[in-house]
Amino acid sequence: MTFIFAILRKYVRHLYKYRNFAFIVLLCWATGNAITGCRTSGKIQEVEGSNVDLVNGGGDEGGLVDSTEDYFEDVFLRYEDHIYANNIKTVQLHKTGFPLAAPILELNSHESLKLSFDDLGEEQVNYHYTIIHCTAKWEDSELSPPDYIVGFTDNQITEYAYSFNTLKSFTHFNLEIPNEEMKLTLSGNYLIKVYEEDKPDEPVITKRFMVVESRVTVLPRVRKATLINDKNYKQEVDFTIRHEGYSIYNPYGEIYVVIQQNGRWDNLVEGLAPVFVRDNELIYDYDQDNVFNGCNEFRNFEFKSFRFQSEFIKAYEFDSAGNHVYLYNEKPRSFLRYSSHSDINGRMFIRNDEGKDSEIEADYALVHFTLPYEAPMINGNIYVYGALTNWGYSTASQLKYNYKKFAYELTMPLKQGYYEYMYVYLEDGKKSGDATLIEGSHYDTENEYTIYVYNTSASDNYNRLIAVKKFDSRY
Repeated sequence: MTFIFAILRKYVRHLYKYRNFAFIVLLCWATGNAITGCRTSGKIQEVEGSNVDLVNGGGDEGGLVDSTEDYFEDVFLRYEDHIYANNIKTVQLHKTGFPLAAPILELNSHESLKLSFDDLGEEQVNYHYTIIHCTAKWEDSELSPPDYIVGFTDNQITEYAYSFNTLKSFTHFNLEIPNEEMKLTLSGNYLIKVYEEDKPDEPVITKRFMVVESRVTVLPRVRKATLINDKNYKQEVDFTIRHEGYSIYNPYGEIYVVIQQNGRWDNLVEGLAPVFVRDNELIYDYDQDNVFNGCNEFRNFEFKSFRFQSEFIKAYEFDSAGNHVYLYNEKPRSFLRYSSHSDINGRMFIRNDEGKDSEIEADYALVHFTLPYEAPMINGNIYVYGALTNWGYSTASQLKYNYKKFAYELTMPLKQGYYEYMYVYLEDGKKSGDATLIEGSHYDTENEYTIYVYNTSASDNYNRLIAVKKFDSRY
């Protein structure tokens, strides 16, 4: 009995964090079983004093997510890019054959999109998918699936392959849409939902994509902000919509525009009304409502081979938890002068230089980020941000402050390849992050912008997407 209570005392501080484990321990004690005979369902490895697990998370530094956070406990449908299951990694959606292209299709064309993801779980799972039509504001359009889909509305993902020659085993899934079973008939915003077989109300993945019917022309221009105080830090996006041959009777009520910077969804400029309306032209020329922080060029690192340490990688290590990639300590850039370098605006791509098929031969590693900082933030948190985090904020990408090292730290499981990112501060209760606090802001920064133009006429019961214009801030 003394031995049992000694063991229980050892785990008192973990009783809340590992509730399932604690319950099993108490159950074993009540039935007179030896505690050492009990087994928990998760596998937790000890790495540098933290509990690290590649799939399930578990420690303050480890895993993709901290499984104790309530944020991931409630499974409800989010109309955004989101991963709902800890075992799902490296979710990508892009134009087929163009891994860096945005998930945008031309209506009634031969184009297609490719969805891919890895399942790091030990059990074989059958995944299904469906597609939901959305409004311009990414809400359910409430159209019935037969209104926008020809074919089956729910289908199984049948293309998969097992990892080969990797330390971490996984199953890789691919899906091409549209396909023989499902074709789309309307333009607009769409959400693809992936779920386990017979569990349609428990999403595993959601990803946004768009279908455009090009009816109007967008002529953009990026320049320094008009206001004097913003000139050196912000970029102003003015544009004109030309609609020769396409009738717009009420431009203030029918047209809805959205401006996106790089791949970000948290700092959109949307709902602007035209400043001037003249024959076949809608002119959007604002002084303040259409400006973005220029921010800075993205940070990057690559580990396409464990035999070669690229510029920003300090060391590789291997232990019972798997592969480890340690990045050099980084510095805030908010007070540094602007330094130009080429980037791909926060994107990522998967690559194993020693394999023939990176989809199944690229291995996973725990990537360690360190950002020295004098003191922790009080009213918010710092996140790694970019395509590697689905352009979103979660415990998976949140850095924790290490008081001994005076630094923020994060360990994130990633697949071999090339990654770009920023450190973004998100104030408590806010949805839009601030990259300028850590990264600084400069007018000179090269950014990619996208303008989406939606139209809802009196005869339509949905938001048509009638133009998508991508352009660079420097051209």
